[in-house]
Amino acid sequence: MRLAVYCDGSFVVTKPYGVRNELVDNFLKDRANWVLEKLEYFKSLGGLGIFRNDEAHYQKHAKEALEFAMQKVEELNKFYNFSYNKINVKNQKTRWGSCSKKGNLNFNYKILFLPEKIAEYVVVHEICHLKEFNHSRKFWNLVSVAIPDYDEIREELKSKNN
Repeated sequence: MRLAVYCDGSFVVTKPYGVRNELVDNFLKDRANWVLEKLEYFKSLGGLGIFRNDEAHYQKHAKEALEFAMQKVEELNKFYNFSYNKINVKNQKTRWGSCSKKGNLNFNYKILFLPEKIAEYVVVHEICHLKEFNHSRKFWNLVSVAIPDYDEIREELKSKNN
């Protein structure tokens, strides 16, 4: 099962087919403190991260987010000099970024609202997928070229996400 908490206070439980509702209830009870911590975190952002995942907010920030992502890719790809096709920003609920087999780098527009070191980690993570389309040791070694403390940042992102 998977539990995601969003900055607007909503949350979603994803369960495998056939799992009884009783198990879902227990899953939620076991994670109640974690959910409250996430909600407190979003509240602590003072409104910066509190917005609905709606089209109007996306439209308002998409251009700025694209410019930000393009600038970060240009800056951080200097460590690698990898070729890529296009850079896009999208309105995604559960992903910060992705890299396609065609070499397109895609970022969640909300990358704009992340602390800079975390946003840079997301960008480097996707840049490194241009070379290693997996999460092997080679991939993480590539990430460490630009982000030596990627493990700590990755954990921080996980604690902020879902």
